[in-house]
Amino acid sequence: MTTGRVFAIAAPAMLANLTTPFLGIVATAAVGRLGEPHLLGGVAVASIIFDCVFWLFGFLRMGTVAFTAQAVGAHDAVEIRATLARAVLIAAVIGLANIAVHVPLGSGLLALMGGSDAVTGAAQTYFTIRIWSAPFVLANYVMLGWLIGQARTPTALALQVLINVTNMALTAWLVLGADFGIAGAAIAAVMAEATGFAAGAIVAWRNLGGRIGVPAALLFDREKLFHMLAVNRDIMIRTAALIAAFLFFTAQGARAGDDVLAANAVLNNFILIGSFFLDGLATAAEQLCGRSVGARDKTGFLQAVRLVTAWGFVFGLAVTLILTLAGAPLIDLITTSPEVRSAARDFMWLAALAPVCGVMAYSYDGIYIGATWTAAMRNLMIASFAIYLAVWWLLQPLGNNGLWAALLTFLIARGLLQAVRCPALMRATFR
Repeated sequence: MTTGRVFAIAAPAMLANLTTPFLGIVATAAVGRLGEPHLLGGVAVASIIFDCVFWLFGFLRMGTVAFTAQAVGAHDAVEIRATLARAVLIAAVIGLANIAVHVPLGSGLLALMGGSDAVTGAAQTYFTIRIWSAPFVLANYVMLGWLIGQARTPTALALQVLINVTNMALTAWLVLGADFGIAGAAIAAVMAEATGFAAGAIVAWRNLGGRIGVPAALLFDREKLFHMLAVNRDIMIRTAALIAAFLFFTAQGARAGDDVLAANAVLNNFILIGSFFLDGLATAAEQLCGRSVGARDKTGFLQAVRLVTAWGFVFGLAVTLILTLAGAPLIDLITTSPEVRSAARDFMWLAALAPVCGVMAYSYDGIYIGATWTAAMRNLMIASFAIYLAVWWLLQPLGNNGLWAALLTFLIARGLLQAVRCPALMRATFR
């Protein structure tokens, strides 16, 4: 296990993460040029909904990485193929279920967002069209996970870039060139995801030498299918708790006033910058630890843990230092409001600590997923969420400073609890 192997997986994953924000920028710019504020608001509201819904099903990527990497480590070519087929089947069922319930789902979620009638109407148009991308989006999660699980991260990056570039190009053309309006942005998303799925299917077919089919007995193997479903369930619950934590953070910021809410939104962008790097290393941990578990290689597993966490601290400290030194100019670049700038500067030092405080959380998430210790990860995430709420309650007199301190505590608790539990899980796994 070497640093080179870690970054052969992590670097393309980091680059793929960095391409994602451009989607929102292009969609916002294209719809913004239509000169209708309610259309821009509709895209923003609906995009947030899809981000949360699809993020909830991110287990399809993470779980597939783990099972594929373990099959690679065990040199089980048949199971590598079966893992892809099972995961695509689950993705198809979930995607079609989302389409089947999209009318009440969309109405309920848009009602919760509380937008104006004009914004809600625009968002409804976008939602009704884009929901048809669900099967493709989820199948693409599977394909990306399957490729990463085999350490084919450059190919996964190429597919991600293809989807994003296609989405951006079609959005610009359909919204501005073909005058489809907000519907054009939604159609572009559907077409881009469908294009990515078609390209991924071709890649899989070539990688498997044209042997994509899996016998029904193997595909529906009761033990393996139920194990995959259980792992995916645990990751989904863990992700739901994570989403709840950030939604709670946003809601409490809103209660503190518009300026504080806007300042937190600005600072949240800086947290995302750090997460792009740390999530890439977590992806490397998923593959390397999963492969080591499949190969029953305890030494390789320990080396992967040490390398991922060590490099995590390097990147975490670097991003924290950069944000500490360049935070004020970056805030001024994002917003022109004097009130928001002032509020954001007050809390900048806390936001700058998020990358280094989150190193252990990201690293051990990848380690636990790769080893499929997902039940323990789920339980520890729930415990961390409880600690987060307790710290927030105790620090309420500090206002938004207390809210940020609670969030940082949440990040630290996730990592420390998993680090403490890791040795016992390792003994059980490599017994």
